[in-house]
Amino acid sequence: MTFTIIDWIDIFTRPLYKQIIIDSLDFCCKNKGLNLYAFCLMSNHLHLLVSAKGHYALSDIIRDFKKYTSKKITEAIQNENESRKAWLLNAFSFHASYNKRFQDYKVWQDGYHAVECDSAVILQQKLDYIHHNPVRAHIVAEPQHYLYSSAANYAGEGGLLDVLIAI
Repeated sequence: MTFTIIDWIDIFTRPLYKQIIIDSLDFCCKNKGLNLYAFCLMSNHLHLLVSAKGHYALSDIIRDFKKYTSKKITEAIQNENESRKAWLLNAFSFHASYNKRFQDYKVWQDGYHAVECDSAVILQQKLDYIHHNPVRAHIVAEPQHYLYSSAANYAGEGGLLDVLIAI
């Protein structure tokens, strides 16, 4: 699945905001029933290959993840020395004003793009797509060199988060 920041704003250019996502994914894996197989955090979107374990509903985990990270990102923008503070908060506030579910700020676009990986071929295709995203964006030459991705895990090097190797 893929989650996107409203208006494709490049929010994940600062390590603090990236760390919010990493910590939140780790929490969801350890406490909310999230099985994480692959991830890649880009400047304005997040790719995940995930499932839910046991009685947990994936939609509930994702809802809570997006709500929590939205709150933490906006708090960080307000409390840190952010050069784009007024612009970011104005954009997030503007989008929240169109939906009664959001009180102050809306960071993530509604919903998410999900693709069911019901065969080994589709699973491999999605893993390759996720891990090669920073290569296609000319950020790194090799997928495993991108810190905010699980590509290093699949290359046997370990990464920021523990993942369940899918194949």
